[in-house]
Amino acid sequence: MTLTEFMRQYISVVSQMGGLLISSGIFFIFVFAIVLVALRALIQWRSRKQLPHLRQGGTTHTVGFFHPYCNAGGGGERVLWTAIRAIQSRYPKVQCVVYTGDIDASPQEILTRARQRFNISLKRQVEFVFLKRRKWVEASKYPCFTLLGQSLGSLVLGFEALLSYIPDVYIDSMGYSFTLPLFRFFGRCKVACYVHYPTISTDMLEKVSQRSSGHNNLAFIANSVLLSSIKLFYYRLFAYLYGVMGKQSQVVMVNSSWTLGHIRQLWKVPTRTHVVYPPCDVSEFVSIPLSQLDSVSEKNIISVGQFRPEKDHALMVRSFKMFLDGEGEPSEYKLLLVGGCRNQGDVQRVQELKELAASLGVTDNVVFHLNVDFDELKRLLASSVIGLHAMWNEHFGIGVVECMAAGNVMLAHDSGGPKLDIVVPHDGAPTGFLASSEPQYAQAMASIFSMTRAQRLTLRQNARESAKRFSEHEFEVSFLACVETLLPECYGQGDR
Repeated sequence: MTLTEFMRQYISVVSQMGGLLISSGIFFIFVFAIVLVALRALIQWRSRKQLPHLRQGGTTHTVGFFHPYCNAGGGGERVLWTAIRAIQSRYPKVQCVVYTGDIDASPQEILTRARQRFNISLKRQVEFVFLKRRKWVEASKYPCFTLLGQSLGSLVLGFEALLSYIPDVYIDSMGYSFTLPLFRFFGRCKVACYVHYPTISTDMLEKVSQRSSGHNNLAFIANSVLLSSIKLFYYRLFAYLYGVMGKQSQVVMVNSSWTLGHIRQLWKVPTRTHVVYPPCDVSEFVSIPLSQLDSVSEKNIISVGQFRPEKDHALMVRSFKMFLDGEGEPSEYKLLLVGGCRNQGDVQRVQELKELAASLGVTDNVVFHLNVDFDELKRLLASSVIGLHAMWNEHFGIGVVECMAAGNVMLAHDSGGPKLDIVVPHDGAPTGFLASSEPQYAQAMASIFSMTRAQRLTLRQNARESAKRFSEHEFEVSFLACVETLLPECYGQGDR
């Protein structure tokens, strides 16, 4: 066989194989498309069998909120219930549905907790879809590649929600952006989201790139060039996927200037992205007389926030210990740690904090208040001088606003929402203190307690006026301005 004949046969075989591969590829795409169409039809058919009563009684549209931990009692839950109340007020014929994994609580128990914790009462009944696969989004299920694991797990939970009921409008109100394409393309819903905190941020990428240890980058990884390189590749890949999923949202609401910057970088849909500051019940807290705060005998420092790892309660305890070491009568001071426990992991963190306080010899000075109701929260704030916050790059900081509205002198972390949006000058005057290290926190505590009552009163008055920017009314106005683009047929049904 000559070289020319060999080349002709080789080209012929390659052409046949190429044609076969192309044909196989087209066939695979065709079959995949059929499967997707069939799956979407199945989802639509199954959903129509579920909750048929939602379309009765004059209901024109349904709005579904994906909030697997709606009974947690944190700032995200305040956003959820305030948003639902706003929709009920504006659109009397729109029914709200909440997808939740809180199967251990009844609908009435969930609504009662919302009323007790946030002082929020809804105008009409809410429909709950209870999901049984919430374990798929638990961080404890993914010791490695947690971000990707939880995001893929949210697809499992999202499919369960989709098979249970398909609303007209779907709102992810808890940060599970991977569910957005499910409801948009399989459920044919209009989709929106409220982002409290980006699942991954450019700050996280920078920390891994610089090999800095922290909550999201353990020391043994930061100390290894190989592990840091692998993690950086993983983070960049996840950031890309996160952007692909997030940009499927037709309306993107973010809770702060800090979150806005990161979401715009990652999702790249600036015209659809809007800052909607979360609701803070400042009206109740501003009723606390400022004169009362300096007349109490207690010298309390209060922290309000869930016992999540990123809240960095340990930094508060260590800073408080450093402050006490410089005081002549340490027994006069108390650190009140007020917050909710979502699960066993949070309960374990509380126990670890108690052990930390014991090891530092401040057990009698650190007091825990778990899962308190609204009235108790108000009482504790009224008994405190300083409001304390220690989370690095807090997305917003509802607890920070509550403390300022209540009249506490705010001492927050010098980053994120507190730095950019909340503890900022008002009418050219300061509204609080910022710190980022234990010595800075300890020094700020000492400075605040050394101020005269008149100096503290002036600071409190300015901070309280500034906090009014974050009222529930302001949230409702901004939230409805975004949502009404998804409910054009319902526009004007309720009172404006």
